[in-house]
Amino acid sequence: MNTPKTQNKLFYKIEEVSRLVKLDKETIEHWEKEFPFLQPATTGNGQKIFRVKDVEMIQRIKDLLDQKSVTLAGARRRIEEEFGLKPTPPVHPERLVKTLRQVRDQLQDLAQSLENRPKKT
Repeated sequence: MNTPKTQNKLFYKIEEVSRLVKLDKETIEHWEKEFPFLQPATTGNGQKIFRVKDVEMIQRIKDLLDQKSVTLAGARRRIEEEFGLKPTPPVHPERLVKTLRQVRDQLQDLAQSLENRPKKT
């Protein structure tokens, strides 16, 4: 993976990732669903592009699964630990609505204070 040619690239097309990690595109696309932290960007014409970190994670997933003793869930946990990824805990909808209302109220107060401010001449 760390050949001089690949070290300078910031993004890889799915075909390049497939060739680098020696996996078919379908497997990589399946892993995108299984591993929520694998989220390739999409170009304007709809082509998926992966960051270097994504390619490293895909290679690590492949290595873990090739060991045969690791399940998909186990691989997910190991990748999260090794790459410092923590899933964000779900926010209760009522708490989210309350916070958004507080932000709205603060913005409205700020807008009101700006309208009431004397104009400089």
